[in-house]
Amino acid sequence: MISVSEIIIRLSLASFFGALIGLERERKHWAAGLRTHMLVCVGSCLMMIVSAFGFSDIIGTPDITLDPSRIAAQVVTGIGFIGAGAILFSNNKTIRGLTTAAGIWTVAGIGLATGGGMYLAAAVATAIAIIILWGLQPLEKMYFEKFKQKSLRITASHDFGNTEFLTALLRENGIALISLNFTRTNEDLIFQIQLEHADNGTIESVINILKKNSAIKEIQWLN
Repeated sequence: MISVSEIIIRLSLASFFGALIGLERERKHWAAGLRTHMLVCVGSCLMMIVSAFGFSDIIGTPDITLDPSRIAAQVVTGIGFIGAGAILFSNNKTIRGLTTAAGIWTVAGIGLATGGGMYLAAAVATAIAIIILWGLQPLEKMYFEKFKQKSLRITASHDFGNTEFLTALLRENGIALISLNFTRTNEDLIFQIQLEHADNGTIESVINILKKNSAIKEIQWLN
């Protein structure tokens, strides 16, 4: 049977580990922030304690067999529902929240490890998770920025003409074009342009050129 002090230590450590990861999500104002990660970690830890020690009074009873891993396995499966709730689909068909969902799933694993008394594994996993979520983010932005797809939304009057001017301008500046669509309304022409492998400086120069055209009413750059 586990002692009272050991229960307190494990639950407290789980709360601390969850808080460390939750703080990184909290600073970005995600719905799954500090308290959510703490609760997931503490709850997983408690379930692991119950799974491992909660039925010790009936161990050895004839015709009764226990598998402590069953509750832990159910936690891993069930936490997916919370993770799915953290994933958002925006209007421009992009997906957000996958990292937060993965973080919640990892926190559940940290809670299970803490509840099982694997303190070193839980601490190392917490440190690695913080490095992934926080430490690697600047490197990720710096490395993948040039490969990120960008889009322009241009609103122009009917005097602007056709799309040949836009495509020629993009080619002259070495910008790869993924797609170009336009919608005609009673008053305006609305162009939706998807760009590939375009650096910010090049796009800004293209925008400055477009602004000089009197037929251009508005330019939105979705980075």
